[in-house]
Amino acid sequence: MGRTATRELVVSDADTAVAVGSGSLPVLGTPVLLAWCESATCAALELPEGQTSVGTRVSLEHLAASPVGQTVTVTATVAYVDGRLVRFTVEARMGDKLVGTGEITRVVVDAERFMSRLGG
Repeated sequence: MGRTATRELVVSDADTAVAVGSGSLPVLGTPVLLAWCESATCAALELPEGQTSVGTRVSLEHLAASPVGQTVTVTATVAYVDGRLVRFTVEARMGDKLVGTGEITRVVVDAERFMSRLGG
């Protein structure tokens, strides 16, 4: 536990609420912030070949706007592990300003077996 991963991303026009359809302003869209947080959780996991993880639960507070051109630093930290279940705390910052905070839960699965169960 306690393993972390950090990603630094720059807000582009494609990342804005207006671009992704989640609002009308040219600032970082909440769906993009969530994707960045999930990406950090994936980076924090070191899984053997053939294993992956799937998201099962998300709680995210988007606290501050981030304009195009700003760098947002996203950090995911393993907070809890129970077998295949891994819960992370996530935090996004723009410099010293807290942009978002939350919790993401992922479950480790065998990739081939998971896909075979989809049946289509």
